[in-house]
Amino acid sequence: MDETASTGRLPDRDRPWVMRTYAGHSSATATNALFRRNLAKGQTGLSVAFDLPTQTGYDPDHELATGEVGRVGVPVAHLGDMRALFDGIPLAETNTSMTINATAMWLLALYATVGLEQGADLARCAGTTQNDIIKEYLSRGTYIFPPAASLRLTADVIAHTLTAMPRWNPVNICSYHLQEAGATPVQEVGFALATAVAVLDAVRDSGQVPPERMGDVVQRISFFVNAGVRFVEEIAKMRAFGVLWDEITRERYGVTDARQRRFRYGVQVNSLGLTEAQPENNIQRIVLEMLGVTMSRDARARAVQLPAWNEALGLPRPWDQQWSLRMQQVLAYESDLLEYPDLFAGSHVMTALVDEVVSGARIELDRVLERGGVVAAVETGYLKSALVASLAERRRRMESGADVVVGVNRYAETESSPLTAAGAEAVEQVDPAVEAAATEGVHRWRADRDADAVDAALSRLRSDAATTTNLMPASVECVRVGVTTGEWAGALRQVFGEYRAPTGLAGGTGGGGDPGLAAVRERVVATARELGSGRLRLLVGKPGLDGHSNGAEQIAVRARDAGFEVVYQGIRLTAGQLVAAAVEEDVDLVGLSVLSGSHLAAVPAVLDGLRAAGRADLPVVVGGIIPAGDADTLRAAGVARVFTPKDFALTDIIDDLVTVIRRANDLP
Repeated sequence: MDETASTGRLPDRDRPWVMRTYAGHSSATATNALFRRNLAKGQTGLSVAFDLPTQTGYDPDHELATGEVGRVGVPVAHLGDMRALFDGIPLAETNTSMTINATAMWLLALYATVGLEQGADLARCAGTTQNDIIKEYLSRGTYIFPPAASLRLTADVIAHTLTAMPRWNPVNICSYHLQEAGATPVQEVGFALATAVAVLDAVRDSGQVPPERMGDVVQRISFFVNAGVRFVEEIAKMRAFGVLWDEITRERYGVTDARQRRFRYGVQVNSLGLTEAQPENNIQRIVLEMLGVTMSRDARARAVQLPAWNEALGLPRPWDQQWSLRMQQVLAYESDLLEYPDLFAGSHVMTALVDEVVSGARIELDRVLERGGVVAAVETGYLKSALVASLAERRRRMESGADVVVGVNRYAETESSPLTAAGAEAVEQVDPAVEAAATEGVHRWRADRDADAVDAALSRLRSDAATTTNLMPASVECVRVGVTTGEWAGALRQVFGEYRAPTGLAGGTGGGGDPGLAAVRERVVATARELGSGRLRLLVGKPGLDGHSNGAEQIAVRARDAGFEVVYQGIRLTAGQLVAAAVEEDVDLVGLSVLSGSHLAAVPAVLDGLRAAGRADLPVVVGGIIPAGDADTLRAAGVARVFTPKDFALTDIIDDLVTVIRRANDLP
């Protein structure tokens, strides 16, 4: 008799998923020490966070890197940094995930070179490069090149690893940030699968992979998803992903082996859903979100990394990351979850939910394909506008109380938390000297290499980029002779150009049904009249490399709904560009959004620029993940208001902006 049928249990307990924590900060040496500690605590894989200059192809000494070096990840500017990052960690034995997209080819070339230096057989190395550039145009903002050129890089990496690193996942189709940008479960599945189709089409059409090997390509494609607190819905979403992936790979690409069509994914649960108010509530949120991707055996994540309880406050400390790792270990080893077959097989409720998501996602996918595919849908702004509108609706539901967020819009009464009593010590602090050390280090690196060899390697890279030649060999040669991250990306910028993605504001509206918006609109009109201008003008600015623009876009949408004329030029602007825009557009207020932690460098640079331009009178407000002590520093420097994630009511924020303008102009 089958033991499973008689007992309801599996004959053998399932092996747990790969357990990771997303880690990286300050320097390669400091991050290496963190990796070693995490592995010693039972972590079974590495997940590397790179800083924004590394992700966007700049060296630490570039103007746009100011204040960003080592802030949200580890800086890797050259081969020496990659050696230090993995010093003493055998790459052939360690499953490594690298969250890197625009510069994924470069980081993989660095990684593979270090592996060879260690004596590793690259055919044995297992891990993942995220390498999904499409969602960067829609949510996270670390793109460099136009979409078509970026997809070419992705296809080149896939074709290269197919033979050189066959156990490597060369692309991780990432719906994580789509959810953060506003995607419903249906949109998340539909848009992510549209990206997967674009990637597979690019590989197929490149001519680098024989048709009979498309099944080998498909089986190395993985996904990286987000799991929100509505964990029953998340279970259905993941099961729906599997149904549609099987259908697409079988029907569109002719993959006949069911094992190659298996849906494989890793997950980080929802970081932006964590709250600054009553942050202790984030623990139960994280646990519930983890259940959404582990409870269903037939759709269980292959790898899980959890955020820390204090990510809405700042950079988590090693102890905070340990707490998140222990959550995984308790579920995997103390509970009986891994002893049973799928808990939802035969469930009428789950079947209906899955069917609903499958049906809706298929419609979303078809809409994108009818518009010419995901690249065209990015370039026309269709996808971005859809996400901005969805996020505006989500914000409206939260502000109205239709969606409850405990400790934020309901049950806000609270005792003081011992977890945050330490103030700034409750989060990891990045030493400002890190940036200077990284800058000095890259200067030394450039001085010690063969300049002629570097020039020749970069010339080859540019020449190959102008053809259809796979760019991985030229990138590896660049690594070998000492080219830096910024130089590699700079050479490709010369060939491919740079890109500015649509902001999506045209399709967004978020104030409908808000009874307070009419009163704010009256204040906006009255203030403009008293100032003798047609309309109040607001510049919304994203200084530096921080590409998390969701909050800035929602402020822009609500301000426009309230009657402001909004100037928003997108992400990744220098202080000088923002000051020039403020002066040329003759705005009444500058609103800066900084979520990367670089506010103490980025904001004063704008204030200094306004003073130099003779506009010291122009009020500036700032929003972001800003600790209380830093908020005091910014106010002392001249910032009129500081908004943090606890300020969730957008209409109230817009009302406060009107007050700031009135006070700056001595109006009652």
